[in-house]
Amino acid sequence: MKEIRTSPVLVVDFGAQYAQVIARRVREVHVYSEIVPHDISAEEVKAKNPAAIILSGGPKSVNEDGAPSLDERIYDLGVPILGICYGAQLLARDLGGEVVRNGVGEYGRTGIRRSLASTSTLFSSLPTEFSVWMSHFDAITQAPVGATPTSSTAVSKVASFEDAVKKIAGVQFHPEVTHSEFGKEVLSNFLFELAQVPKVWTNYSIIEEAVKEVRAQVGERKVICALSGGVDSSVAAALVHEAVGDQLTCVFVDTGLMRQGEVEAVERTFRDQFSIKLITVDASDRFFSVLRGVEDPEAKRKAIGETFIRVFEDLKPEIEDASVLVQGTLYPDVIESGTKTAAKIKSHHNVGGLPDVMSFDLVEPLRWLFKDEVRSVGSELGLPDEILWRQPFPGPGLAVRILGEVTPERAETLRKADLIVAEEIYKAGLTKTLWQSFAVLVAKVKTVGVMGDERTYDSPVILRAVTSEDAMTADWARLPYEVLESISRRIVAEVRGVNRVAYDITSKPPGTIEWE
Repeated sequence: MKEIRTSPVLVVDFGAQYAQVIARRVREVHVYSEIVPHDISAEEVKAKNPAAIILSGGPKSVNEDGAPSLDERIYDLGVPILGICYGAQLLARDLGGEVVRNGVGEYGRTGIRRSLASTSTLFSSLPTEFSVWMSHFDAITQAPVGATPTSSTAVSKVASFEDAVKKIAGVQFHPEVTHSEFGKEVLSNFLFELAQVPKVWTNYSIIEEAVKEVRAQVGERKVICALSGGVDSSVAAALVHEAVGDQLTCVFVDTGLMRQGEVEAVERTFRDQFSIKLITVDASDRFFSVLRGVEDPEAKRKAIGETFIRVFEDLKPEIEDASVLVQGTLYPDVIESGTKTAAKIKSHHNVGGLPDVMSFDLVEPLRWLFKDEVRSVGSELGLPDEILWRQPFPGPGLAVRILGEVTPERAETLRKADLIVAEEIYKAGLTKTLWQSFAVLVAKVKTVGVMGDERTYDSPVILRAVTSEDAMTADWARLPYEVLESISRRIVAEVRGVNRVAYDITSKPPGTIEWE
């Protein structure tokens, strides 16, 4: 995908909650975007040859000591720039405007009014008044030199500004969130009218470029694909098979940490339906062995990541010395595993969990894609909905849904509880409305209960169900009480060793979707 990434829209991250959402919104209108850190230099920006730059929001005040800034030489590169919230305030401050601490902050849904005295490219064809999502205390009181205020609110006289000559604009609100009316139109007007960015990021172009890159990287070598049966690895397998055909062998590793019926479903789909070469390896004893005594989540992920690689290395003689390994790594995996762009939230087993030394070259054809883009590509490649719309499942499997040491017995306990969750969610017709729904076993905690007039001292199960578009942000699902009740009743009655069920109502952020 290198060719269609040659002139990206750079999203400069100032610690914003929604930086990833901005990047996705840009891609939704068929423009490639890439998240970069705020300390990126002008030389680094110039080397990327961006079509435009978007400055994200952030939690700081531009006037406080230590607040993140931007290399001001970037303003002299002649690249169109849009500032959002903190980014707009930074533009105003750096380019001769004024930002002050306002007496009243603006948070949540806010009415905005276009200035009828000035022409606005961003607000072209929009109503005179509409509502947007605000989240700021500072206010722009004077637009940058050469820029014209284009809207206002009840407490902010400069809610947005534009400089059509320099192609610079700023909005105090968040057009990237769905709460802002006409947010998509504002972003589109910046990209296509002010910055005049071409639309080249399409499913067809993504597939075409990925196939070209895979062929160039692989050559005539034999390839192994680490297939889990989930959306990411399935689309990666289909994409690589499109590129190299019979050079590909998919390997499904049964870690002993899979959901109920996972092994059989994977074999049925890929061996029978797609006629792709598939080897199934039962390595459950090996994985439980390396996890013995391990409780730290990061240690679990790294142990699982390394063991995966070692299993594949042991298979090389059976696959004509394959030297290339395919993984379904996504852009959110890279971001959350910690890069120069973002602080590490958790190591994904296929990114931060990989060993430093391994005898494979990695092919990661989905590395630059978000989950919704992966599903679109998979649909274009002909994968069925039953695969594309399976709920995401972590690579380390049930290991990161067991809080405490991972044992075969605990894995089986969680597997039974998780199956009940899946069955009740399906029965209620909620499967497609949820991003994920699953059980977590808090194995290292015991709770007192009473069952059959006797005292019990067993582990609790946490039910987690969320709605999301891309897993970068998520909201807890408002499940009907009767569904919660049926899940709780069945788990306590049918799963030995569990005497309590609780429901996690934490959104992301501040939590993550998975517990470990």
